[in-house]
Amino acid sequence: MLAAVMPIETDHPDTGTDDDRALVGAAARGEVAAFEALYRRHAGRIHGVIARLVGGHGSRAEDLTQDAFVRAWQALPAFRFESAFGTWLHRLAVNTALMDLRSRKSRPQDDGSEDAFDGLGVPDSAGYGTALSMDLERAVASLPPRARAVLVLYDVEGWQHEEIAAELGMAVGSSKAQLHRARHLLRTRLEAHA
Repeated sequence: MLAAVMPIETDHPDTGTDDDRALVGAAARGEVAAFEALYRRHAGRIHGVIARLVGGHGSRAEDLTQDAFVRAWQALPAFRFESAFGTWLHRLAVNTALMDLRSRKSRPQDDGSEDAFDGLGVPDSAGYGTALSMDLERAVASLPPRARAVLVLYDVEGWQHEEIAAELGMAVGSSKAQLHRARHLLRTRLEAHA
């Protein structure tokens, strides 16, 4: 796995497509150092979107981040620069997380019970703002998988309902209904623990 070689770093900004273009070209020719640089540059953003989509499950998000980068490494020779590398990689990562969500749909899952909220709203030394942010993250993580996916893709990633519907294999109306459901569940849960 790449994690053994390259730890996930979250403080590298996306510094531009020109730098990426040179690194992608070198990585496509098999230069591992170039791919490592791309990994360091994009790992934080990729891990962030995957973690939000899978509900914040740390080790699962780490594994899926690694899977996304392995897939990127394998697909890199076919990359044609029709979009920015970061955009392409982001889409690949979202697809990796969504495939995982689909594969888990038929398996037993956490029922999203209210036990997940026992620790919400507990004051901590980090302050109220941090506690509220953590509450929101936990509340999002506790949403049913499809509702969470629609919420993250629409409200966080800026996708349109048509894109979400196509990607998740649902009608546009279902995407809108899932978003409404997710927002209602979030509001209810956060108000209950305020």
